[in-house]
Amino acid sequence: MTPASRAPKSGGAALELLVHGVGGATPQAMLGDPRTVRITGDTTAAMHRRADDADAEDHPERYADGPVPEAYVWSNLTSGNGARALWLLLLPFMVANLAHWMRPPAKGHPRLVRLYGTLVRLVALTLTVLLTAAACEVALDLTVWQCAGSAVCAEDRSWLGFLSAERGGWWSQPGRRLALAAVVPAALVGLLWYLSNRTWSAYEAQRPPTGYDEDTPPEPVADDPAVETAVETAVETVVEAAAEVRPALGRPGFWYGRRLVARLRAAHTAAGFLTVAAALTGAAARHDREATSALLDVLARSLQSAYIVLGAVVLWVVCRRGRSEKRLDLRLERALVSWLPAGSLILLALAALHTGWSRPEWRSAGTLPGDATFGVLTLAQGALVVALGAVAVLLHRPGQDARTALHGLGGPAVAMLACALAGVMSGGVAQRVADWLDGPGTPGMGGGSAIAPPVLLSWQASVIPVLLLLLLVPAVVLGVRTARAARGLGAVVEADYRTEDPDPVRTGRIAAARATASLTDAAPTLVGTVSAATLLLGAGSVAGAWASENVPGRAFDGAHPAIASVAATAQSLGSWMIGFGFLLFVTWGRRAYKDASARRTIGILWDVGTFWPRAAHPFAPPCYAERAVPDLTWRMSSWTRHTGGRLVISGHSQGSVLAAAAVWQLPPATRRRVALLTYGSPLERLYGRWFPAYFGPGPLRALYGTLHCWSNLHRPTDPIGGPVRVPAVGDKPAVDRAPLLDPVVYGRTPEHPLPEPILGHSDYQADPAFAAERSVLLDRLPPTLPRPREAEADIDADVDADCGADRPTDQGSSGRSSG
Repeated sequence: MTPASRAPKSGGAALELLVHGVGGATPQAMLGDPRTVRITGDTTAAMHRRADDADAEDHPERYADGPVPEAYVWSNLTSGNGARALWLLLLPFMVANLAHWMRPPAKGHPRLVRLYGTLVRLVALTLTVLLTAAACEVALDLTVWQCAGSAVCAEDRSWLGFLSAERGGWWSQPGRRLALAAVVPAALVGLLWYLSNRTWSAYEAQRPPTGYDEDTPPEPVADDPAVETAVETAVETVVEAAAEVRPALGRPGFWYGRRLVARLRAAHTAAGFLTVAAALTGAAARHDREATSALLDVLARSLQSAYIVLGAVVLWVVCRRGRSEKRLDLRLERALVSWLPAGSLILLALAALHTGWSRPEWRSAGTLPGDATFGVLTLAQGALVVALGAVAVLLHRPGQDARTALHGLGGPAVAMLACALAGVMSGGVAQRVADWLDGPGTPGMGGGSAIAPPVLLSWQASVIPVLLLLLLVPAVVLGVRTARAARGLGAVVEADYRTEDPDPVRTGRIAAARATASLTDAAPTLVGTVSAATLLLGAGSVAGAWASENVPGRAFDGAHPAIASVAATAQSLGSWMIGFGFLLFVTWGRRAYKDASARRTIGILWDVGTFWPRAAHPFAPPCYAERAVPDLTWRMSSWTRHTGGRLVISGHSQGSVLAAAAVWQLPPATRRRVALLTYGSPLERLYGRWFPAYFGPGPLRALYGTLHCWSNLHRPTDPIGGPVRVPAVGDKPAVDRAPLLDPVVYGRTPEHPLPEPILGHSDYQADPAFAAERSVLLDRLPPTLPRPREAEADIDADVDADCGADRPTDQGSSGRSSG
């Protein structure tokens, strides 16, 4: 980034608050100066200035002709340390959480909105159960039930020797082996609880500013008509604030989700422990019924009844009313948060004790009843997604924005993708472990020790090659369409630059960049295709597994040789691909742990995926906006209150979304003194289409109506940013400016003797239009409100009272930190 250029002398002191986008940035690059200082914040997220501007508030006369540039660096929230690379394993949870926020806008339908949220939370709960069931499948079924119970398998693996049934040791009984192996899935659930609790304390604990309607401007000290007009306007804004209908992103509790996350974390933790306990008791109960052991059978039935009761409590907690956004909810249901996981853990301990009770006659044979579990989960997920789609259709009324992704079905489609990702990960680890234990053979096809995962997982793996073949069709169509569009854009490019000596190669590159950037708008089609195909193929895999009770390679043994060969090939290829997919996740995580550049690349995924609070799945990666948005809101409020000056917040890419969300949280009078400059912004292109209830045309127009001014810069070569499509409101012009040319010049000129690069999504500040537009915004803001000297102490006290106990300690007027 280039340093902020000087704005024309107008209106007094001003602050330019820069917010970077995806991938992060350094304060030196954002401010264009190698000497920077941290003004306020910590090592995770902080405000920085140039060293020469550290005491700008004490010397406002130095900045009468330009703004004070200040950079907010938040990249460590998503790509800081290596451990965060492990968040890749939480990808299905993150995608399910996105589905919650994708509901269509709905006024006057509170019950449908509540039902939509409930269905998404139930889908998220099935993902936790599925992940835990997959861990149980690997540890309990494949390892200690099948392999340790087989002399051939256990003989080749010395680490399983003490569990081998052939050695007759204390641990050789199946029940004791299962009880010991239950430590693995239980530890996984405990790890998820720990990570969620740790990030909950660091992210969701950031309180947003309070005093929404208490932002009263001070009285002026000079008889300046312009100042008096500005004060009158601010006072009118405060008076009108009481009647203002707050948008969702402007509600006090939107970025403070501690209570809901704590409640959902307790429910999901309990569900995980109950899943492990049910797997243990189910295996033991099946033996006890066949062995006519009355006492142990009664104990098993009692435990299973307790699971049902506690499971009903878990469902009740998940289905309860969701987030409380209209107020800052500081309560925590400590009894529920503590006793629900503790009760399930106690039941798990009792289940381990019951299963591990001595049964000398018990022998492990075949497989544990995993097919039924995975089949029920798959059907439940499909039914929930279909029900979610029906609710979305009812919410997306005719006449709503035609640009909404998939006509309001974006949430159900993404929820289906979350289920598919969870299936790939759970099936992948099961197939990989089965391949490892079974030797060179394909799981379920015989040979070797015949270690095999549930039949359904083999069927689900077999449909992956079919799904990839189906995706070739839209991929080819999009490729052909992009190539044609690039050829058609050649004349448009030459007309935009008004070149008299066109260069076919240069024109082709610019046209290709524009055509490729437009592929982003085809994302809804691809997501819809993948989701629909996944739903149908998933239903087919369940039907095939239950009808044949055999893996695909064996289910078609009596069919035509070509069909049998295709089925066997699909199973082998699918088993390899699903295992490879899981290994790819692990490899990416390990590489990101060691490589900072790879960690930053993976961090880009979280910049987009973890913007939203954890409203559906508590084990999803934490929401960085619950730290970043309060940070920005505090800073803007403290500046305007302390100095009375003007402020322009300029956000690039994902930073523009954070900037808009922070401006929404400002008190109305403060918001009137802030200008918004967005560039390379996905506000409408991504967020407006996929999250219409929060960034659709209505909310964005309402935001513009409460701002003094807003400008948006975009390029046709940008694959992420685009126009926000907010029209003129009254005497205020439309938000979007004319598309910027990229590159800035077509060929060589005296000012640009070398060819300029095609920048796409980066380096907007290098374009002269950026500084010019920023200057226009500063000129349009009302002048600085002078502060009476004798009232400064009272004003500072008001700021401290409004900011509350969580505000960092101010040191001097700039709020510099001593660290």
